[in-house]
Formats: sequence, structure tokens, C-alpha cells
Amino acid sequence: MKNLNVGLIGGGFMGKAHSLAYSAMPMFFWPAPAMPVRHTIAEANDQLAAEAARRFGFQNSTADWRQIIDDPDIDVVDIATPNHLHAEIAIAAAQAGKHIICEKPLARTVEEAKAMYDAVKDAGNVHMVAFNYRRTPAVALAKKYIEEGAIGRILNFRGTYLQDWSADPNSPLSWRFQKNIAGSGALGDIATHVVDMARYLVGEFSSVNSILSTWIPDRPLQTGGADALGNVRGGEGPRGEVDVDDEVMTMIRFTNGAVGSIEATRNAYGRNNFITFEIHGSEGSIVFNYERRDELQVCFASDKNDRRGFRTVYTGPAHPYGDGLWPIPALGIGYGETKIIEAHDFFKAIADGGSVSPNFADGYQAALIDHAIVTSADKGAWVDVPAVAGLATTAS
Repeated sequence: MKNLNVGLIGGGFMGKAHSLAYSAMPMFFWPAPAMPVRHTIAEANDQLAAEAARRFGFQNSTADWRQIIDDPDIDVVDIATPNHLHAEIAIAAAQAGKHIICEKPLARTVEEAKAMYDAVKDAGNVHMVAFNYRRTPAVALAKKYIEEGAIGRILNFRGTYLQDWSADPNSPLSWRFQKNIAGSGALGDIATHVVDMARYLVGEFSSVNSILSTWIPDRPLQTGGADALGNVRGGEGPRGEVDVDDEVMTMIRFTNGAVGSIEATRNAYGRNNFITFEIHGSEGSIVFNYERRDELQVCFASDKNDRRGFRTVYTGPAHPYGDGLWPIPALGIGYGETKIIEAHDFFKAIADGGSVSPNFADGYQAALIDHAIVTSADKGAWVDVPAVAGLATTAS
């Protein structure tokens, strides 16, 4: 079993989630495909970096992410920064021959995403985009049922990602509301997760027809270095402009003939992390709600008429990833487990000399979809989605 040294860039919320995954992955999946060693963490200054190293169990810390790129002892570069730093770091890491995992969205723009994909395409390294929600066991079980033909030909996909952390107009001006840092708002931040699940479960997008809305035009300026999200209220001080979308709604045509829709907003009071999909097929339907992430609802046309209806399957040892998680169905998984599974699959690809999905090609394709959604909203019309050359028809 090989040790692989990890250099993590970013010590915030996602840095915590990734560090937990590196620590716990061998506890769940043993023997581990490789042992993640928390080697070095980079943050904005020396104090934050040192604190993050102590908190997350890293051996070293630095205020210069380039030291991670230049260190020959580091095998894996983990990018958990705000979006505007993704491209520069990933391209440098690819040129240095590192394996790379990057938080979503891959990039702010199509141009950045293409440059990142081009950098890794011929480098021979393993690269991954952290769309971790597809690794929820119930989502993987939905994929299994679809591939088995249990619901027949897919007719319709309906997906949502609804949150309320920014519904208050006095929640602070996080970097997530600034286009030069984030690239887009609800579209890139949360809708892109549902885009990934739609590609994973149904197939590639052919065209979109979309609406983007910004409900709160300005917010109180944030103080301090950490991203406060919606946990702090302001309102008394100066305010800054919001130049990204608060809400996105899009209709979808898939290349296989299915149709669908995605709705995402961070302004839905009462919705916390409401990621859902409902898929209708010629032989049945599947429903998932991440807030009840141990459950998958299924209805099959082959059921007898007097008992046809949705029934709940509780995921556990008999289902995808079940052998590495908990021994009893519905014992309960959380956000951390999806990151642990993600780390397992990433390190397995490195150990096996293979590849993993979603990778930078998938991230580039998601960027093309996001760009088409923005273009459609601007034009008020259907817009075709171009395809990344050589990308599989359905993400695997």
C-alpha cells in the first residue's frame, strides 16, 4: 500500500471536508487503495495556514501555494479555494506532474475550463472534479437501476437545488456573489451539482432554454478573512454590488431524446440543502431527496395494479459503497461520507493507474452547459450545448 502525500490549498469549509476524507477513508475502505498523507496545507497567510495545519492534521503549512506545486515530495494537489484561483493552480499542478482534485465548479468560464482540461489531457496524471453528491449511495443506486433497465427508457428528469442561506438581504457579500471571483451565482455554485447528476444519470445535454434572476442587488460588505456565507447578519455598514444570479431555471433537451428541467436558488426560505431529482421512465420512476439521503423512492410499472406506488429503499450494505460504510441499512450517512467515497475513488484511480469520473473533461462539459444557460437567458431562446470532443455520451 503506497503512501501519497497531499498538498491541500485552502483551509475553509471545503478544506475541512477534504481533510476529514483523507483521515477517515482508510477506516472505511480497508485495505485502502493508497494511504493519504496530509503533508502540507496552504492558506492566505502564515497564521491561517499554521492554524489550519493544526486543526486538520497536516505536517506542514505555507502561505504560498506555489511551494506545494514545487515540492517534489507532494503527489496530490487538492484545490479547495475560491473559484478564481482554480485555473492558475490546476495548470501549474498539471505541468508539475501532480495528480489533481479540484472543487466545483471547475472554472469561472469556458475558456478557463478548456485551458485546465488541455493542461491535464496529455499529462498522464489523474484529475477529478469534486461533484461529491453523485457519490451518495442512493444516487449511485439510481444509476444502477437505470443501467439495468429497471425503469426503461428515460423520458424526463426534474432536478432542484434549493437553499435559503442567502435569502436575507442583510447576509454578507460573500465571494460567491462576486462575478470576478465566483464566475456565476447559484448557477455555478449549486445548479452545477444538479447538472452533473443529470449527466451522470440521464446523458448529455443537447440544448437549454433558461431564465436567470438576481433578487438582491447589493449586500453588506463582509469583514474578516473567512467566508461567512449566511451565518452572519449585517446591514449597518456599506454595501457592495451583487453581479451574479440568485436563481436559475432551465429546461433541457437531452441528446437521447429525454427532456427535463433544473431549478436552483439560494433564496428559498425553509429549504436548507434541498437537492432532488425525479426521473420518469417508460417502465417506472425514481425519486431522490438529499435531505433524506439514505432513501431512494422507486415505482416500477411491473408492480401489480393493486400495489403500484412509490416504495422506499433504504441504502445499506447491499447497495453501492455499502461494503465500506455502515453495517445496517438507514444507519445514516452524512456529507462527510460522500467526501470519503470521493477520496476512495480518486486514490484508487491513482493506485490503479486509471482514471476517475467526473474529471476535468466533465468539468469542461459542465462549463459549456453553464455558458449555454447564461446565453439562453440573455437571448430568451433555446441554445445548443456543444460537446467536449471524445467525452463519453453519459458520464460514468
